[in-house]
Amino acid sequence: MVVYYDEMPDWLMEWLPKQHIFFVATAARDGHVNVSPKGLDDTFHIVDSKTVWYEDLCGSGVETISHLRENGRITVMFTAFDKPPRIVRLWGTGQVHEYGTPEYGKYIPEEKRKPGSRSVILVRIHKASSSCGYAVPFYDFIAHRSTLENELALFERRENDGTGKGLRQYWREWNMSSLDGLPGLLSAYDTIGELKNVGVPDYGRKEGANGDARSGKGEVGKEEGQGSVALSQLVDAQYLLGAMTGALAVLACSRVIAGK
Repeated sequence: MVVYYDEMPDWLMEWLPKQHIFFVATAARDGHVNVSPKGLDDTFHIVDSKTVWYEDLCGSGVETISHLRENGRITVMFTAFDKPPRIVRLWGTGQVHEYGTPEYGKYIPEEKRKPGSRSVILVRIHKASSSCGYAVPFYDFIAHRSTLENELALFERRENDGTGKGLRQYWREWNMSSLDGLPGLLSAYDTIGELKNVGVPDYGRKEGANGDARSGKGEVGKEEGQGSVALSQLVDAQYLLGAMTGALAVLACSRVIAGK
């Protein structure tokens, strides 16, 4: 049964940072509704029982930022993929603090900034809830992907040494407005100086160019039991039984004819 809170209880503030993924939902006043999955270590932070923030990395869209600038509405959702089952929602009002602003620097100093970090999303919570997650399946966490951070670190190196298309140019091309034409980034792309970041952490998992987890030999990694798929998963069991019965009947009939 769902339980509502005016602020996050202590047990919830302990549980949230242990989760590897969360989801952010926003909507334009008259336009698209957006849901974004968020991950990576040390991006979600708790200030107090009514305030959280997360480090927003560069992407090919800017819906969350645009929606918050228009109306401020935001919901952050966490769900347990192991036991015990749980779904947590944080309803609140969001603020955007872009890279290069004093507010951004207050939360993320240069020595802690992740590659491609473009803003801080600050959420002031007015309601929280915890409910059962009985319909959420079990999933095993393997590792975070480093693909995005590696790519963004490359954009920042190009920006800093002038050898190609840099991060600020990417922001200008992809992060200026939402699908509905709402303003996105307003100033980060006009900042000057070297882009500094903490580097890409070693998540202990090699990846291919498309972000697939790979083993040390460069092969796509497989979970235990994933390599062999049961035939019953590929072919309907009753159909298979009927086909086998028919084949046996044909074989028996051919033997009878041969005996004559």
